[in-house]
Amino acid sequence: MAKLIYSALTSLDGYLADSAGNFEWAAPDEEVHAFLNQTEKSIGTWLLGRRMYGFMTYWETVPTDTGPEFVRDFARAWQSADKIVYSRTLTEVHTARTRLERDFDVDTVRRLKETADHDLSVGGAELAAQALAAGLVDELHLYLNPVVVGGGTAALPSGLRLPLSFLDERRFAGGAVFLRYSCSNP
Repeated sequence: MAKLIYSALTSLDGYLADSAGNFEWAAPDEEVHAFLNQTEKSIGTWLLGRRMYGFMTYWETVPTDTGPEFVRDFARAWQSADKIVYSRTLTEVHTARTRLERDFDVDTVRRLKETADHDLSVGGAELAAQALAAGLVDELHLYLNPVVVGGGTAALPSGLRLPLSFLDERRFAGGAVFLRYSCSNP
């Protein structure tokens, strides 16, 4: 059975974006990006909310034959993976290997996990909150950046109590820290 992984680049105080919607402070440096590429190699399908999909479409056109290796690696991974976008406002998608779904259906995602050959990743705070609340997320991969932003879009939903088991950590020269946890789903 495939795992569903929620991976997020966050501030130390737990935000994906600050109160103005900025997230450039979370851009991974080369060392973090190369490590992220390694941890994401198992992903065969990305489950994305509308805003995260809009941001990630950049990777659809990144050349895979020129530029830094860590950038090419991520572009290749994005371009070769399947993508499911959950949106009630989009009318079409503009990336290869992508389908549009109106609603996040827990049973459909559960069946997808049971039948997938590769792990799945959920991206976007709102979509991840639904997956976490439904007990679908198997692992959290948090990249904590050495910045406090004081508010904005929270990486984890308020009101959710979820026991976690520590699996791994890594510290980076630039001050970022990777934390990997197993979710103890009911």
